[in-house]
Amino acid sequence: MTSVTEFLLNRSSEPRLTAPAPDRSTLDRAFACAARAPDHALLRPWRYLVIEGEGLERLGDLFASTCPNNADEHDIEKLRRAPQRAPMIIVGIASPREHPKVPEVEQLLSAGAGMSFLELALQEAGFGVMWRTGTMAYHPAVREGLGLSEQESIIGFLYTGTVAMEKPKVPRPEVAEFVSDWPPERG
Repeated sequence: MTSVTEFLLNRSSEPRLTAPAPDRSTLDRAFACAARAPDHALLRPWRYLVIEGEGLERLGDLFASTCPNNADEHDIEKLRRAPQRAPMIIVGIASPREHPKVPEVEQLLSAGAGMSFLELALQEAGFGVMWRTGTMAYHPAVREGLGLSEQESIIGFLYTGTVAMEKPKVPRPEVAEFVSDWPPERG
């Protein structure tokens, strides 16, 4: 088994993250890995926003602004504090382009693969990550507040930092539970 395979088998999402976050050279290397995602026609249908420091507070305010006027104060504060779960959040954005041979779904998959490569590169560099979506990833006010165009969408918020506390390993399914041969053997 190669070191890449061993690394993938031990990958995990880390919900408890603290400072420090990756430095710029580590980020640049991780983004270079993201750019190696499969990309039919070299459309580069992705982009990223790096948010840290005061930006996390502003993101929390943006999240809180999505609550209706009659929302419970506890719910508003929960949204406001959500970005504080890590010292850095990287927003992955799918940015598909019109192309006669590359459908939008293929471009969305490319953006997702790029986000996954980014996640793995940051983990390999010794940082913890947690890929989150939830209602904030799909809320029009959040999309607008982050400056997305009409055709763009958020594919995830990659919470990034130093692992604060190891968590128990998550049980994984056996391969036979989700893989089958086709055509099926006839009995």
